[in-house]
Amino acid sequence: MGHKNSNGKRTEKYEKILDAAVKVFAKKGFYQSRVSDIAREAGVADGTIYIYFKNKDDILISIFEEKMRIAISIFQQELAQGENALSKLRRFVHVHLDLFRQNPELAAVLQVELRQSSRFMKEYKKVELKRFLDLIGDIVKQGQEEGFFRKDLPVSLVKRFVFGALDEIISTWVSSGGKFNLMDYADALSDLFIRGLGTVKVLEGVVDSSGEGGVPESASLDFKEGGMEL
Repeated sequence: MGHKNSNGKRTEKYEKILDAAVKVFAKKGFYQSRVSDIAREAGVADGTIYIYFKNKDDILISIFEEKMRIAISIFQQELAQGENALSKLRRFVHVHLDLFRQNPELAAVLQVELRQSSRFMKEYKKVELKRFLDLIGDIVKQGQEEGFFRKDLPVSLVKRFVFGALDEIISTWVSSGGKFNLMDYADALSDLFIRGLGTVKVLEGVVDSSGEGGVPESASLDFKEGGMEL
């Protein structure tokens, strides 16, 4: 999906087209946008788009793949700083919400426009989404091994529950036009997850459910790769 150079790296023009597409899709909507609109925003000829992408759906799915790939890398770096599963879960929630807060146009594309693509919903295998869900699954497994999270809850169910709750809050935020602060819900969501997953020793306060190192610095959460904002 998308064009690579001989070294297997995305070209600068490819990234420029994707960034332009995010702006156009967020402003006009996927179905109302034309390839010529994206070309104009990117400052390239219409024909140049087709060197890198087959069609508009290809551009939309490529946005998802590229941004998810970068996001997963950010999450991996942030989660490595957590001391246990409790702190990692809190960190995950904060990072997830803050990344969308800092990228409202991308949020609109991923939460609204992407889901209107029948190709994405029915045909695309969503490999990057599976990798993302597995990040949550790994936290849950670690918590179960540490004795913090209940072992009677299937990991496959829990990771989808966590993702679904976060996804709904972000979708509501996008639909409202960003009228409330996403980060105001970070601690409440974290507490909801931990209390629902927590074992007796967590619920009775035998261990600190706040988790050491659980909340990252907001300034460190820019979606960037090689100096380019997501």
